[in-house]
Amino acid sequence: MGSKTLMWALNQLEQLNIVAMASIIESDGSVPAKVGAKMAFSSSGARHGTVGGAGLEVKIEGRLSAMLNGSPGGIETFVLSRSSNDPDTTNLNSLCGGRVTVAFEKFEPCPHILLMGGGHVAKAISEACDLLGWHHSVFDERENFTSPEMFPNASERIHSEADEFLSVETPSSLSRFSDILLLGHDWAIDQKLLIGLLSHIEELPFRLGCIGSKTKWREFTKSARNEGISDERLNGVRCPIGSPIGAVTVEEIAFSVCSEIISMTRTRS
Repeated sequence: MGSKTLMWALNQLEQLNIVAMASIIESDGSVPAKVGAKMAFSSSGARHGTVGGAGLEVKIEGRLSAMLNGSPGGIETFVLSRSSNDPDTTNLNSLCGGRVTVAFEKFEPCPHILLMGGGHVAKAISEACDLLGWHHSVFDERENFTSPEMFPNASERIHSEADEFLSVETPSSLSRFSDILLLGHDWAIDQKLLIGLLSHIEELPFRLGCIGSKTKWREFTKSARNEGISDERLNGVRCPIGSPIGAVTVEEIAFSVCSEIISMTRTRS
């Protein structure tokens, strides 16, 4: 049962959901579940596993829900007895008489960044992702800019026209990415992708950013407004991307972009 819950949790993390998990690490006497039993909650609202039911499970459910809302994890010992004189344990007012120790852990998914444009900046960001243990994928209309030689560790290498990408992908399928970054070599492709994403997806399941100057962004917003995209939607896009550290080289830009994503992820959490 515990291994199945672990596999379920890994699947939830791959879908970019936060997971709170409880694992029984010690047990003594008559208890509803033994060492190794696990129960997990996901920020998607799903849950998996059991720690045996009854009052113990109710207590653990409450703590897992609280963890998804920001409460810390830790280790807690429960005594299944009507009375307990131990101030370091939680009394469950039960007749079982046993004792269980439970470890509470919260797991956050690794970012999965879609690099839309496989140029020098995308290459540097992909290498930074490798160092951080993040996932990255790459899109480009040019086949040689999505090659395994350029992006050996990419989860996906998407070679297609921008229009084809927009016609195939859906809000559900795009939710596999935590961030989509428009890094194209051609401003017209970036603009087409920007307008396409904002036009066809009512609620973006990812963070959207665009590399470029404030002048470039003014031109993009003008074109987007002409296509009926509201300022509210445009204000949700980051341009220029990256933390304001005065980055100049592609490596520095990659560092600033990843720093910004770390900051947003921690703030969300």
